[in-house]
Amino acid sequence: MNQDIARQMRPAFAWALIGVVFMFAAPHVLALFTIINLTTAIALAVLALSLALIWGHGGILCFGQVAFFGLGAYVYTLAGINFGGSTWAVLTAVALTSLFAAALGYFIFYGRVSDVYLGVITLTVTLILFSLIRRTSGPEYKIGKALLGGFNGVSSPPLNLPWDTRSFLFPEQVFYVAMAALILCYLFAAWLMNTRFGRVCAAIRENEVRAELLGYDARAYKLGIFTIGAGIAAVGGVLFANGVGRVTPDVFSLFNAALTIIWVIVGGRGTLIGPIGATFALFYLTSALGGQSVLNNNLVLGVILIVFVLLVPRGVAPTIADWVRARRGGAAPDRVRRRRRTPEDKA
Repeated sequence: MNQDIARQMRPAFAWALIGVVFMFAAPHVLALFTIINLTTAIALAVLALSLALIWGHGGILCFGQVAFFGLGAYVYTLAGINFGGSTWAVLTAVALTSLFAAALGYFIFYGRVSDVYLGVITLTVTLILFSLIRRTSGPEYKIGKALLGGFNGVSSPPLNLPWDTRSFLFPEQVFYVAMAALILCYLFAAWLMNTRFGRVCAAIRENEVRAELLGYDARAYKLGIFTIGAGIAAVGGVLFANGVGRVTPDVFSLFNAALTIIWVIVGGRGTLIGPIGATFALFYLTSALGGQSVLNNNLVLGVILIVFVLLVPRGVAPTIADWVRARRGGAAPDRVRRRRRTPEDKA
């Protein structure tokens, strides 16, 4: 990593350090049930991070990001049952999901499909997977030794130490793995945004025609960041399967697809840390609302989305960053908003 990238990534390293402190402190102060819930929230935060990367930085609005999340969970589960361990199952889940995204993205981007139809296609793929897997409840629907289970789903094998199928991880240890994965995925995404590849993707997002006139193949770059985002989402799916202990077709539901969009909008589409924080906040908000019968979860989430779109359109993290810069520099917030975003803002 050269000095320029290292300097630009200082905010990302600061957030990663906070994550490391939380990772080691949480199991000592929180109950086991809370730790298990946190593992699920972390998995969803990885999913939000993947969409923040391809939408916020790459300009690709993928309504069906949960398709890659669900595929990662299902491939890990089925591969783990057949392999008898989690090591190769994790690698297989990320690899196959990335290959699926690369194949889908090839036809989308090289077919010059417009952004609107891209969102429709990815959402359609998600709903197709949801419908197909729900219809696989018979004993004849299996892959190797693993039954697909239909709408009942299938139990996910626990994580084990690398290439040691007899040493399974306890929930507290799975939490450590999940937090480490989130931190590494975040640092990787922040690093990618500051590389030449990331800068070209940002240029394509701002003006695709101009980038192509400068000699860049926009299709290849968009396919690349789309595939990388799918691989990160697959990591989240693997963590989700271990946090919940079971994977069902509901991972492909329209509700989860909409939730992912809300996390990124609320947190801030131009950042990586914003959607992660929004995921944790809204996860625990919906969990708290689930314990009462007065307010409907969907209604509350809909109101939150409308409020943020109308009043805080840039999301929480960019708005706070603009306010802090305005306080330090004495500039008006709208003047700061018009200024070109720096790499620190994106991280």
